[in-house]
Amino acid sequence: MDQARTTTVDHPDRETPFLLFAQHGWDDRSYPIQQMAQSIVPQHSQVYAPNLGRFRTWIAIEPLIQSVEAVVLEAIAQYPDRPLRFLGHSMGGLIWLEVLSRHREWWDRTHSLVLVGSPVSGSDVCRLLDPFGRLPSIAKDLGRNRRPLAEAIAAQIPTASIVSDLGDYSDGLVPVNSSEFERATLITLKDISHARLKSHPQVAEAIAQFWKQPSIAPRPRDRAGTLIAQLRSLNLTECNHRNFAKAAVLKSQPDGVKIWRWLNPLRVQHIFVSSPDPATGRDCCRYAAYTGWLEDAALSKFLEKL
Repeated sequence: MDQARTTTVDHPDRETPFLLFAQHGWDDRSYPIQQMAQSIVPQHSQVYAPNLGRFRTWIAIEPLIQSVEAVVLEAIAQYPDRPLRFLGHSMGGLIWLEVLSRHREWWDRTHSLVLVGSPVSGSDVCRLLDPFGRLPSIAKDLGRNRRPLAEAIAAQIPTASIVSDLGDYSDGLVPVNSSEFERATLITLKDISHARLKSHPQVAEAIAQFWKQPSIAPRPRDRAGTLIAQLRSLNLTECNHRNFAKAAVLKSQPDGVKIWRWLNPLRVQHIFVSSPDPATGRDCCRYAAYTGWLEDAALSKFLEKL
């Protein structure tokens, strides 16, 4: 592994200096996210951007977690009184969820956590490649559902999840639904591909704005939000909304919330949740997921109880 890239940035901003840890994702290098981080930090703040090596990101996530954890420990030892901020693109965000879950002693001094295009509930692509988590590759790690970790952290640390919608509720690789989790502020941008999110100026601006007033978001209280939370407890594979138009209504609620189902040619069950658009009254898809063999029975029991 290359040494963590660290820089001290002098900006005219008089905000209290802090330590910013910016982590790149799978099959990537640190330079792009480091450059974006440097563009938004205040005077005298340190930016740490561990470069994990592209080859290592194909193998397993645990050695990467340990490498990044060591960088943070060393920085904290050098600057024991500085507040902490964490930023991660894609797999980089998942690494921070793992590291922070192992170091609750850092939570009180952490200003914020920002995930950018991170598949918190598990990458649908990786679940397709390795549905049983048995291949010797990073796929099983990226397909894991880390939403419980994320929600525990976001309940204590102001957290933002920045995503992009290319038109089907996905950035072309990571579905927006897989990046949503309770107590995090969801920031949805438009027409930015997954790869460009790590360095796009709109993302930098969104991060800077969130840093000005970081907050812990409230839990959803509407019927659709509650229903989506219940479905998420079944560990379905969340996906884009592309096939919503093919679905048929399965269940309807008095407030207009609906559950839809579509079976693809391989008989894989896709589930959607919609709610009425306040302006037009049209059914607006808010959630999309499909089942594997292991989840089919659990979903059927859940639907029977509604």
